[in-house]
Amino acid sequence: MKDNTDSVSPERQGDREEIARLLPAPADWDLSHEQHLRHKELLMHHIDRDQAAPTPPTRPARRLLRPVLLAPATALALAGVLTAGIALSGNDHDRKPTGSASHGAAGDMQPAAALLDQISTAAGKRDTPTVRDDQFVYTREKVRGADLTTGKAVVGPLTNYEKWIAQEPGPLRKQGLTREDGETSVINADLGDTKGTPAGMSRPTYKWLSSLSTDPDKLLAYLYAKTPTAQGRERDQAVFEQIGSLLGGVMPPRTAAALYRAAAKIPGVTWAPQARDAIGRKGLGIARDDTRYGIRTEWVFDEKNYTYLGSRSYLTKDLSYGKAGTLLSSSAEIAHAVVDEAGRQPADAKGAATERES
Repeated sequence: MKDNTDSVSPERQGDREEIARLLPAPADWDLSHEQHLRHKELLMHHIDRDQAAPTPPTRPARRLLRPVLLAPATALALAGVLTAGIALSGNDHDRKPTGSASHGAAGDMQPAAALLDQISTAAGKRDTPTVRDDQFVYTREKVRGADLTTGKAVVGPLTNYEKWIAQEPGPLRKQGLTREDGETSVINADLGDTKGTPAGMSRPTYKWLSSLSTDPDKLLAYLYAKTPTAQGRERDQAVFEQIGSLLGGVMPPRTAAALYRAAAKIPGVTWAPQARDAIGRKGLGIARDDTRYGIRTEWVFDEKNYTYLGSRSYLTKDLSYGKAGTLLSSSAEIAHAVVDEAGRQPADAKGAATERES
């Protein structure tokens, strides 16, 4: 494929470099070299077309792009969309969160900070199993994805998604397994990790999460330092989405509590009273808008016990591949467990799924 980067403007070159950085990762799906190049070329064409349009360019966040770019035909649902053009306005009658005594009175806190304070307090008190290095963290989700390779957001079906993530510090060439609607695949090392991917930001094991600072300020400073940087990418949004990528699964309670309090310190984080996950469960929402690219990312929490239910992202303005209100990604956490073998479902998986889907 011919390289035309020498003839493009610095701004467009920056977008190309950012997209190239976001591409990859046989960590999630194993694509042939030809398939990878094809998906990359399709997206570059789409970005170049948006650059030439009178509206500001848009580039979906990493969590949205990776499934669309890398997934084979059976896995295109992972970037996610619930519906297009749905009403997403707030409701003044929805109850607002109140602050807890540990971080000041509710009257002195913004709704998002107050809610994250409550979520953090609940997370810090939650009992979670300790995970050994030779075990696997099991997660069952329901996800819906939008395929953008045609230049338009095309919604895929709701997909049952399971994953088994190895907890060995690594580096690992095989990080675990995924299963989508019954089809099992190996999670390979991240692109470029020829010797395997170690535990870290892209492969957060229980032990690695336990090693993070539980001081919100120190943790936030670490996240700003370690979250990948890309030209033109809003830093605050990138860190917010990096935290979102760590949510769910089995996490040390103190780490979870610190992550939520760190998120409360990111500028632009807001309360989202109309948040829903991929299966329509309405919950308490925390959101942040990427105003440059017209994308809103939301986290959804249970209204009673503040557990993490899932996430969604959608367009906030009309773009070449979708109208404002089009959901781009949606997930629903169903069950989590610790197992001794990849591919093995926990004994209570069905019971846990029934409970969380109700």
